[in-house]
Amino acid sequence: QVQLVESGGGLVQAGGSLGLSCAASGNIFGINTMGWYRQAPGKERELVARITSGGTTIYAESVKGRFTISRDNAKNTVYLQMNSLKPEDAAVYYCNALLVSSSKWGEYWGQGTQVTVSS
Repeated sequence: QVQLVESGGGLVQAGGSLGLSCAASGNIFGINTMGWYRQAPGKERELVARITSGGTTIYAESVKGRFTISRDNAKNTVYLQMNSLKPEDAAVYYCNALLVSSSKWGEYWGQGTQVTVSS
């Protein structure tokens, strides 16, 4: 069984910074892509940033230059450093991983962590 456990959400003022982390555990043979998505009330879940095992990154246009995704392959952990936060960044942030478990590729999600940005 695979688990993705997020931490680091909370309340921050606009212009502030917050860091998220997500650790994958369980019967994992290898992880390809790890990423962060977010979903605000009344909106669809959207990609925030994604990183491959080789370190290639993709960012949503809205967070480029403000957010940084990184990962520690040895710890099966992905991080998201969020700077210059805006009220529109407020959402539930979900960790995502594409990985091999029990000889099968699968997509897994964390439980989500709330990020609130006050103006």
